[in-house]
Amino acid sequence: MDFTTALDRHLEAVRSRDLDAYMATVHDEATVILPNGRTVEGSDAIRAFHKGWFEDPDWTMETETTRTVVHQDTAVAVLAVDYRDLDQDGKPYRLRYLLSLVFARTDGNWLLVHDQNTHC
Repeated sequence: MDFTTALDRHLEAVRSRDLDAYMATVHDEATVILPNGRTVEGSDAIRAFHKGWFEDPDWTMETETTRTVVHQDTAVAVLAVDYRDLDQDGKPYRLRYLLSLVFARTDGNWLLVHDQNTHC
């Protein structure tokens, strides 16, 4: 599978809130850094975080890929994200930020190894 297809599958799994499909794109030792700076490490912790997030029906996330670089067995995608959700009081809020995704080709599959969310 080429990197563009793997990236599309990863993003579609997020948009559709499909936890099993999402985890199939994540390396066992991956790291996710959230916009608030919280770090989630390893597939078990990433699964637990995403399970709760995917169960929340209030959020939407639109992405636009602004750059991709593929070099041998490593690939990086930078995306502009428009994220909308409700806060604890039910008030809508919006975040715009950059998302950097780093993938490694492992046994022929592109797997996420690092996910970094950065406010603009």
